[in-house]
Amino acid sequence: MRVVTWNVNSLRARQERVETWLEEVQPDVLLIQETKLADDAFPMLAFEAMGYTCAHYGQGQWNGVAILSKVGLTDVVSNFAEGIEPDPDARIISATCGGVRVSSVYVPNGRSLDDDHYSYKLDWLARLVQHLEVDTTADQDVIVGGDYNIAPDDRDVHDPAKTVGMTHVSQAERDRLSELEQWGLTDAFRHLHDDDRMYSWWDYRGGDFHQGRGMRIDMLMCSQSIIDRTTWCVVDRNARKGESPSDHAPVIVDFD
Repeated sequence: MRVVTWNVNSLRARQERVETWLEEVQPDVLLIQETKLADDAFPMLAFEAMGYTCAHYGQGQWNGVAILSKVGLTDVVSNFAEGIEPDPDARIISATCGGVRVSSVYVPNGRSLDDDHYSYKLDWLARLVQHLEVDTTADQDVIVGGDYNIAPDDRDVHDPAKTVGMTHVSQAERDRLSELEQWGLTDAFRHLHDDDRMYSWWDYRGGDFHQGRGMRIDMLMCSQSIIDRTTWCVVDRNARKGESPSDHAPVIVDFD
């Protein structure tokens, strides 16, 4: 089974690229972030023609998350699970695909350490753990994939010295990731690539992509039953090349 997460940074602007990529890579499940579409504008028919069942949770020009699946799509939950304070933004959607409980998440950016958005980010991540406790159990097949807007450690940042005191690398954010790990999730990429420095996001400005100045902030966090069967995980850097790409690259995991 092949599951992918990809922040497309506007599906309207990238749809042709996404469709071409789907034809080439043939994932069973694609978790999308930043569709920047309302639900009625989501290109459901185009993806269905390619064999995918879709679920989308959007709000127009901001945010928006989706799940595309060739292996079934049931029990859809938009936003956090019932009983948890709902988020005002469209940042999480969950469903069961081929027996795996998947969530597509777009974690808030945080902006800066003294911004209210940073506190919102930390609270959002705490609610994500609550969502997992309500929505599933750690002994099931679970994948929470998306743009976490957190670099797990200094291996995931091109120049850690330049990011001191900034979001994405603060200890409090990394502690929230640790809470997800304590719940039972493991970063599939780092599980297979202990020492590799590979990034999934590069700023559009300053030629950062071509200069290799990036961060690894997009992840597939998987339960142990998935990790035990994982055979391959890679960042598809080629998808960041060419004309009008997203600033993020897809992350792919294969498991038996």
